[in-house]
Amino acid sequence: MKTQTGKALFKYALTAKSTFILALVMLAIGVAADLAGPFIARSMIDNHMLAIERPFFETTRASKDAVSYNGHYYKREDRFAPGEAKGSEVRVIQVGRPFYFVNAAVQDTSGARSIENGILTITRGSQTMQYPAEKLSAGELFAFYKPEIPGLSKLILMYFAFLVIAIVMEFGKTYWLQSSANKVIQKLRIDVYAHIQRLPVNFFDNLPAGKVVSRVTNDTEAVKDLFIAVLSNFFSGIINMLGVFVALFLLDFRLGLICLFIIPVIFLWVVLYRKFATKYNTVIRSRLSEINAMINESIQGMSIIRIFRRQEQTSAEFEALNDDYMKHQNKMLNLNALTSHNLVNVLRSLSFAIVLWYFGGSYLSGTGIISLGVLYAFVDVLSRLFQPLTGMVNQLAALDSSMVSAGRVFHLMDEPGEPVTDGSMPRYKGNVEFKDVSFAYKKDYVLKNISFSAKQGETVALVGHTGSGKSSIINLLFRFYDPQKGTISIDGQQVKDLPKQWIRQHMGIVLQDPYLFTGTIASNVSLGDERISREKVEQALKDVGADRILAHLPGGLDEPVVEKGSTLSAGERQLISFARALAFDPAILILDEATANIDTETEALIQSALEVLKKGRTTFIIAHRLSTIRSADQILVLHRGEIVERGTHDELLALGGRYYQMYRLQGGAAESPSSAAPVQASGI
Repeated sequence: MKTQTGKALFKYALTAKSTFILALVMLAIGVAADLAGPFIARSMIDNHMLAIERPFFETTRASKDAVSYNGHYYKREDRFAPGEAKGSEVRVIQVGRPFYFVNAAVQDTSGARSIENGILTITRGSQTMQYPAEKLSAGELFAFYKPEIPGLSKLILMYFAFLVIAIVMEFGKTYWLQSSANKVIQKLRIDVYAHIQRLPVNFFDNLPAGKVVSRVTNDTEAVKDLFIAVLSNFFSGIINMLGVFVALFLLDFRLGLICLFIIPVIFLWVVLYRKFATKYNTVIRSRLSEINAMINESIQGMSIIRIFRRQEQTSAEFEALNDDYMKHQNKMLNLNALTSHNLVNVLRSLSFAIVLWYFGGSYLSGTGIISLGVLYAFVDVLSRLFQPLTGMVNQLAALDSSMVSAGRVFHLMDEPGEPVTDGSMPRYKGNVEFKDVSFAYKKDYVLKNISFSAKQGETVALVGHTGSGKSSIINLLFRFYDPQKGTISIDGQQVKDLPKQWIRQHMGIVLQDPYLFTGTIASNVSLGDERISREKVEQALKDVGADRILAHLPGGLDEPVVEKGSTLSAGERQLISFARALAFDPAILILDEATANIDTETEALIQSALEVLKKGRTTFIIAHRLSTIRSADQILVLHRGEIVERGTHDELLALGGRYYQMYRLQGGAAESPSSAAPVQASGI
């Protein structure tokens, strides 16, 4: 999963590769400009500040590089032009804080120094050298430093120039890296949401809505943190560390080799950290999804929770989930506390101790094998190694959490979705035929050998007790599921051979519990379809009688509708849902107990409108109130997944079977089976 997640993230990163590359180039330039500082400092120390102890030679003429002392001019040996005559050698030597002028050639200045009675003594091992020396006043010492001022000024200007470059590059890197990350996450969220639209309906039967929402919101937000915060720190850290190691080896090869031990320690550290962190983060993200799912479920069923006084039990369940979430968060907290700055500080201290003990001690003892400028620059560069390392360590927790979240997002996207087919098909007539159809959601068949046909313009009613298979037939017709046995055809063409989107384009449905989207009444009828004009919306509402019932609303068709239409009555929501189905002029219309939530007066209005609107289209009605299907052309009575009776209302009453008993139980008219001629109904 980790490899797949990494590949998937890399694939998405390529969608903004140009800006990512630009950000990385600016980052590399910024790192180079930043690391130029120690090299400039080294040059200032070794070539200017400490270079005063290099050999000076007497010269016969004054110049900007020459120093005037006691009526003579002296110039540093590296500032003589090729072929220029050199006089006697002199030296300026520091002993403690004062500086002394030595009018002689000094063979080696790397030993221990002391001054007594104007005699400079340099001791190196068993060898002792002595030279007459004159103490320099502040003015005389400044005369020797004066030629260094132009060079120092130039280096200071270079330092500030590189500092400005580093600041500009840091801004550009941050802007382009975060801009690229936002583009990547924008595409990822769009793709996740689009994939959810393609997932089959049965997928949502097994996964709570809150968990799906958590994948789209919380988990993608964590992936966003991965691109913006984590990768920013890791890219910066890796390039900084590469630059630092290059600088270390340029300063001194031996110093660079000593510090290489940091790399395997860091690698081992990251591997061990992720081993534990991944386990904890997997549970944390899972618990967060469960918490979101429970909150969503509680909000949806708040009225039931209060009516049945389930607040305490629900709170206890939520508290148990939250406690487990907190327990694993504390485990992550302990892991981060143990592995965050502690190891970085240990590595920093150990590296400095090794360098200062070996190289610094050698320099102070007079047997130095590197210059003080190199040592200073090295310590400066080495300190910069641990700045990005600290940033990377601080992001380890976010890295692992983001990778776990990304894995959950891509796991959702790996779920097989329904293929989306462009285009459309002409409006079919609506001749539907089920032939020996058997279907099971899991193992047990909920439909068994179902066979019937519905002609264009006919109304077919499905009746039966709860669980008899009425809704399953509609689900198969919509191709939310496909049957394991048998065939379903529309106008003689099997539905399995047609794209699902094409079939559903000419179908409409009105549910018992209609769903309204946030927007307006008009937008809930048209669903934003450009083919549904304002006039068509008004006509659809008028045809179902909703125009008179909704007339009291201040905004009319533009009255705001909040989530699920909670500010509207059940009857008003049902009328809007009815108008929605009719506005799309479907060839097949499904009414799932569509008048159950409408009062008698409103139902009479709809029934009269339906008699006109049903003409030319095939209508399926799932009904529990049998009085609403008296005019159906065909009534199918289902029992335990089988059609046990079929016929018209009068034919089934005359049969005196299950339909007759259901009708009598609902308080139907006292019609006896003998009041009509017996009709033989086929049953399966």
